[in-house]
Amino acid sequence: MRINTNVSSLTAQEAAQNTSKTITASLEKLSTGFRINKASDDASGLAIADKLRTQATSISQGISNGNSAVSLLQIADKSMGEQSNILDTVKAKLIQANTATTSADGRESIRKDIDKLLTQLDNIAGQTNYNGTYLLQSAAGSAGNAASTALVFQVGEKSADTITNEAVRSNTTGLGLTTLSGLAASGLTASVAGTQQTTVDAAITTLNGYRGNIGSTQNQVESAVRNLMTQATNVKAAESIIRDVDYAQESANFNKQNIISQAGSYAISQANAVQQNVLRLLQ
Repeated sequence: MRINTNVSSLTAQEAAQNTSKTITASLEKLSTGFRINKASDDASGLAIADKLRTQATSISQGISNGNSAVSLLQIADKSMGEQSNILDTVKAKLIQANTATTSADGRESIRKDIDKLLTQLDNIAGQTNYNGTYLLQSAAGSAGNAASTALVFQVGEKSADTITNEAVRSNTTGLGLTTLSGLAASGLTASVAGTQQTTVDAAITTLNGYRGNIGSTQNQVESAVRNLMTQATNVKAAESIIRDVDYAQESANFNKQNIISQAGSYAISQANAVQQNVLRLLQ
């Protein structure tokens, strides 16, 4: 028997150190809730989990973009709804003007009413915006009465995941109402009232087309958001399986390592005791 080097004790100490490291790693997992806390825990698993996390973050932003797009489209639709009410009123007034029971003075009053209504229609077009983006024409006020730019929404994680709403020009110029809005005093005769009814009908058709497109775009965006929400749930679940710790399993492992640690301490004490007993025999 060799007593200069206590091999049994050294072996037990090495095992105890390894067990201590395992306990430390187990405690880290239990305290953070993650199975993977550093690359050395699971290099390939960390790479996959990080990629899934990036994907989930991108999808979440796509959902946020979609919700913002819905808000924008609702603003545009509500504004055009008010413009539609205005055109309905204008049509009714033109019908009123195109009858023999309405006097010339009455038609002049109707002309003034129509002028104010169409001015308000233009005001709506020149004021409706979302965070500075004008929705019914190109810019604020009468100077910006050209068509708005097409609205492109990225509703997804990739740059190609876009939904587009066509350009809108929902003002008197875009709706073909400049002649009606520019009538001079006493310019609204019964004949003009009859002719302009056709013009207003065409404007209503154009406006309804804009609103229909807005509604279709909103439905498309809402569908995309619902799909993204399902994707986000699945991607986060996949990341959780890889990254997150199984508390039941890890708690059992922690208890097991504690028992092994206690047994290791006992083994070290016994290995040291054997050497001491041999030394006593030599005294």
